[in-house]
Amino acid sequence: MRLRHKPHAKDKLLEHQQFVVKDPETMKGKWNERFGKAQPLHIEIGCGKGQFIIEMAKRHPEINFIGIELQTSVIVSVLEKQIEAELPNLQLLQVDARELKSYFEKNEVDRIYLTFSDPWPKNRHEKRRLTYKTFLSVYETILKPKGELHFKTDNQGLFEYSLTSFSHYGALLTDVYLDLHTSDVEENVMTEYEEKFSKKGNRIYKAVVSFT
Repeated sequence: MRLRHKPHAKDKLLEHQQFVVKDPETMKGKWNERFGKAQPLHIEIGCGKGQFIIEMAKRHPEINFIGIELQTSVIVSVLEKQIEAELPNLQLLQVDARELKSYFEKNEVDRIYLTFSDPWPKNRHEKRRLTYKTFLSVYETILKPKGELHFKTDNQGLFEYSLTSFSHYGALLTDVYLDLHTSDVEENVMTEYEEKFSKKGNRIYKAVVSFT
C-alpha cells in the first residue's frame, strides 16, 4: 500500500511529545511513571491510523495503552486523534517492533495486540511477518508470565502461517476464531481495515496466545 506523504508530520510529532515518546529507551521498566499511574500495560504493534487503540483507551481508562507504528505518515494520523481526545492512558511510539526489548523490560507488558498486520505473502519476506519466530521471542520476553498476544487478520494465508508459527515456537493457543464476527465474543473493537474487509464479506480470524 502506498502511503500518502504528509509534509509536516515530523514537525507535528516533535511538537506533541506529551503524547509521542521521543526517547522511549529511557522509559524501559518505568512506563507507569510516564503515565503517572500504575495500571496494566497493553501495546498495539502496527496501530495504523489508530481507530482500535483510541477506542480501547476510551473504553478502558483502567489500562495504560501504547500504540506502536514505524511509519511517520501513519502514526501522525493516530496523533491527530489523540490531540483531539487527550486520553491520559495512551502514549505513542515510533519504533521498530524488532527492537521492543530496548524499550520494555522483561515481563513489563500485560497484553500485545497485532491487528491486521502486513501479511508479507512472498516467501522471501517471511522474516518480516510479525508472527515470525524472532518476533515471538521478543513478545515472550516483554510479556508477563500470564500475558497474552491477541492476533487478528482477514488474511487466511497469514492466519494459517501464524497458527503454525505459534505451534512450532511452543506457544499456547488459548482461543481460536475462524469467523470472529459470528462468534460469541464479549468485546470486539474493530480497526479501520476490519470494518473495510468485513463489509466486503471477508471472514475475520483471531487467535489468543500465551507463552507459559
